[in-house]
Amino acid sequence: MRFVATMVFWLATTVALAVAVPVAWAQTTIIDEDGYAALAEKAARDPALQSAMAVELTTRATALIAEHGGPSYPSHPIDSSTVHDAAVAFTAGPAFPPLFAQANRVAHSWLFGAPRSGRTGDQWVVDLAPMLNDSSMRQVLSGYQVEVPATLKVPLTVSVPQSVHQGQLRRLAVWGPWVSVGAAASSAGCALLMLITARRRGKALTSLGVSALLVGAAGWAGIEIGSRYVDDALNRTTGDIRRVADVMVGTAEGSLHLWLNLTLVAGAALVALGVLAAMLGSLWR
Repeated sequence: MRFVATMVFWLATTVALAVAVPVAWAQTTIIDEDGYAALAEKAARDPALQSAMAVELTTRATALIAEHGGPSYPSHPIDSSTVHDAAVAFTAGPAFPPLFAQANRVAHSWLFGAPRSGRTGDQWVVDLAPMLNDSSMRQVLSGYQVEVPATLKVPLTVSVPQSVHQGQLRRLAVWGPWVSVGAAASSAGCALLMLITARRRGKALTSLGVSALLVGAAGWAGIEIGSRYVDDALNRTTGDIRRVADVMVGTAEGSLHLWLNLTLVAGAALVALGVLAAMLGSLWR
């Protein structure tokens, strides 16, 4: 009977841990606005993302110049290379990551925030005006007598599917913290009950280590399987935003890989500790 109870608690621990690790990662990195902004700021230091954003800012700045009569002045035609050089300098500078993170807060709040009355059908956008308002970009635009608008909304997707709307993931933002804490508490509680009911603590610790190893390995496999669905979602993004999204997804996967690696390390440590405890127990007996 005691063996059966130990096995039940081990299975419960494994299942709870398999839920707790990805849920805790998602809560702290994706669902939480500050965590997502930190992820975006980290991704903004990637040269591939900087290159994509430089092209996007060049496109938007050139369009603003054209709209304000840039081509109508033959003596001062639009020099796209100068605009691009300024964009490259900006995205490679220290001011870019915080502004990129701020733009991603807007995108995050569209999905996870409370829907605004009468605006649930708005398109998913980011505001690039703060980036164009940086001194390096503003100087180039002022040379063409162009002022940066208060807002410059750029759509993130070609079209928003009917199944996606503003505030779509609001419930995750509300319940995510509770689910994360509950899964972690359940995992810890089941592990403690297993240690209490087990006849031999060393073997019990080894079994808990095996649970962590299984969860870590399953997580790596899950990322590989889920990548195809992520690619399908990214196909809806527009232009250089797709390149930006690729880097963002890669940064998120790297973060999740780190969590899974820590889980594997913790599992290996528990296995080693369990073997050591079993050996010491045998010597004591």
